[in-house]
Amino acid sequence: MTIHYPNGTQYRPQPVNRSKHTESALVKHGDRGMTLEQEINESNQYYLAHDIAVIHKKPTPIQIVKVDYPKRSAAVIREAYFRQASTTDYNGIYRGRYIDFDAKETKEKTRFPLDNFHQHQVEHMRSCLKQGGICFGLIKFVAFDQLYLLKATDLINYWDARNHAGGRKSIPFTAFQTQAIPIKYSLNPTIAYLDAVDQLI
Repeated sequence: MTIHYPNGTQYRPQPVNRSKHTESALVKHGDRGMTLEQEINESNQYYLAHDIAVIHKKPTPIQIVKVDYPKRSAAVIREAYFRQASTTDYNGIYRGRYIDFDAKETKEKTRFPLDNFHQHQVEHMRSCLKQGGICFGLIKFVAFDQLYLLKATDLINYWDARNHAGGRKSIPFTAFQTQAIPIKYSLNPTIAYLDAVDQLI
């Protein structure tokens, strides 16, 4: 299936080497082989079931252009476009406050490359902050199996600084150790990230 961005550019997913994908892209927490997205989704289900918060992954709007019908009972999408640039991955309500965040993973050991975020995502967070929302990034350093909550204000400061002469193109790992909030894995929920959010409220 061919998918295009709103500007017409074709979306090309990065090829994944299956053996490396199994070892690095999948989190081997408790031998469950879950990705960060799966862990967040599972945690959100726990929060919802226990009336703690209502937080969901945002659907990505896609415009279907070409569909083949090899059988009457089956349809195969051959071409589609992203209707608009996506903002962040998750949003919802917690303790009467609007929550908006994105989740990113990196295999880097010493830094988090800022190009993991896009301009429209950063601008979306900036707009949400102006309206009193709580915005952040959940950043996972896969090599260390360490997860951090990085406040949107800190992310935006690094983002804005990179546009100046000599600005960094990444956030050093040491900055996460001093500025971000570490998040521990647990049984229920898998990622208790709302404990970290409590420190922002």
